[in-house]
Amino acid sequence: MIDTLRPVSLPEGAEITLRLAGPVARARAWSIDFGIRAMAMMSLPPLLQHFGDAGLGVMTILWFAISTLYPVFFEALWNGATPGKRVCHLAVVHADGTPVGWSAALLRNIVRIADTFPVGYAVGFTVMLFDPQFRRLGDLAAGTVVIHRDSLAARATSAPEVPGLASPVALSALEQRAVLDFGERRGTWSHERAAELAETAGPLVGNLHGDAAADRISAIAAFLRGRR
Repeated sequence: MIDTLRPVSLPEGAEITLRLAGPVARARAWSIDFGIRAMAMMSLPPLLQHFGDAGLGVMTILWFAISTLYPVFFEALWNGATPGKRVCHLAVVHADGTPVGWSAALLRNIVRIADTFPVGYAVGFTVMLFDPQFRRLGDLAAGTVVIHRDSLAARATSAPEVPGLASPVALSALEQRAVLDFGERRGTWSHERAAELAETAGPLVGNLHGDAAADRISAIAAFLRGRR
């Protein structure tokens, strides 16, 4: 059985867990995106047919943008999620759990052309079946994986609700991911374990200890979630 949970160790010594998305979940998200793009492309001819050759040229450019740049745009600007991925609670991230940027989003979608060969994403689907992290060729080239965004939050059962609080210090993307992961997973830990982990984040909790330190990290996580 393939383990869909991928632990990622952070430089600070903490660990986050990514739940990898398999072919079925990814195909569902792709189908939604395909439907959105198809409707957008089919709406163009009635709108541009009265503009002759100029309308045809504009339509060709827009078709290319919709079919090729649609996933790049959303993955780079929408936290790694196209509309289809967002509906299915999926996201593209780097292998270390950090958000993707323009370069990774562009590369993985350029290589998508190879994944579609010879028909129906046969190459990409085959590669995903044999890769333990369900990566297609585009993911292998860009160093990305597709994960379930809410998988860890769904397992949390008793994390207390706390109001959001801005971090007292600037956080890198990796540190933000660690804080968010703490907020999502706190309900799965004992009070002692949550406090122990929270107290390692000295710049964030200051002189707080125990549940007070854990509440501080949860509050910062709530603030970060509200910004996304």
